[in-house]
Amino acid sequence: MADQTARGEEFESKAEKKINGWSFFGSKYEDAADLYDKSANCFKIAKNWDKAGSVYIKLANCHLKLESKHEAASSYVDAANCYKKVSSQEAISCLNQAVNLFMEIGRLNMAARYCKEIGELYEAEQNFENAIDYFERSADLFQSEEVTTTANQCRQKVAQYAAQLEQYPKAIEIFEAIARHSINNNLLKYSVKGLLLNAGLCQLCRGDVVAIHNSLERYQELDPTFSGTREYKFLADLAASMDEEDVGKFTDVIKEFDNMTRLDPWKTTLLLRAKNALKAKEDEEDDLT
Repeated sequence: MADQTARGEEFESKAEKKINGWSFFGSKYEDAADLYDKSANCFKIAKNWDKAGSVYIKLANCHLKLESKHEAASSYVDAANCYKKVSSQEAISCLNQAVNLFMEIGRLNMAARYCKEIGELYEAEQNFENAIDYFERSADLFQSEEVTTTANQCRQKVAQYAAQLEQYPKAIEIFEAIARHSINNNLLKYSVKGLLLNAGLCQLCRGDVVAIHNSLERYQELDPTFSGTREYKFLADLAASMDEEDVGKFTDVIKEFDNMTRLDPWKTTLLLRAKNALKAKEDEEDDLT
């Protein structure tokens, strides 16, 4: 490994000399790029990720001098892949550079892909505000390239994190829009009941019982089979227990559903919020009596 590090440093040093020297034949930046590439590979083999990342950035700059934006963007992606192992902030910075270059040369699909990757890095750090921004950008770019399925996956992420941040109207709007889009697609229509359940849980968190009942009616119009599903019954029973302000019943409904279909952490979080709001309301009324 030490040997590979030494070789990496040697190639890097030769590249710097090329750039700082005179060149009568060919381009000094082409020669330097070749040397930087070899240097970065040596650092990668030595698992010196920080150094490999910084050399890939130098390689990207050489490509920019040669006006090869696609190659420069690819080098920034290589740098990001190295930095991911040591610093997600550095990785995000490099991916942003790559996204900007791919946008400039009209490679929207690539820009979308790396926006999604930045969203996932923010997601891993639980930085939901920034994750939302990049998943939204990614969804718009994928949609512009007619990659609707991936666009909708990104939108679902936006809706989930919007709900985490208590931006319920935004989350509801997205879940319902994807459900409407999916209902006439034979491959996607089976996902509709899950999307409507997610939208309904967001409605529960808003605590507006009238809005919940109105939504359930709309969901039946959207998908006539929905009223026969366990998801519909679950939402209707939760709404009824909220109507009655009965925390015990609300908890029993959740337990019954969870026994049949395990609730994921996202749904559990939302249900806990709705339950706590209901309990607070019940306690408040007990205090008044």
